[in-house]
Amino acid sequence: MKLTTNQILEQNQEQRTKCLVYTRVMGYHRPVESFNIGKKGEHRQRTHFTEGKCC
Repeated sequence: MKLTTNQILEQNQEQRTKCLVYTRVMGYHRPVESFNIGKKGEHRQRTHFTEGKCC
């Protein structure tokens, strides 16, 4: 039997912890949860990339 996402979350509820996501804004690291609605929307639309090695 394959479990749904909700069933998995319910079974492991006591093991879960809150995950804070931080992002760099104007040289400072800030938690995304402290952003206003507009800034949260802007954060969701950002393009993520991995910078390659320089040498």
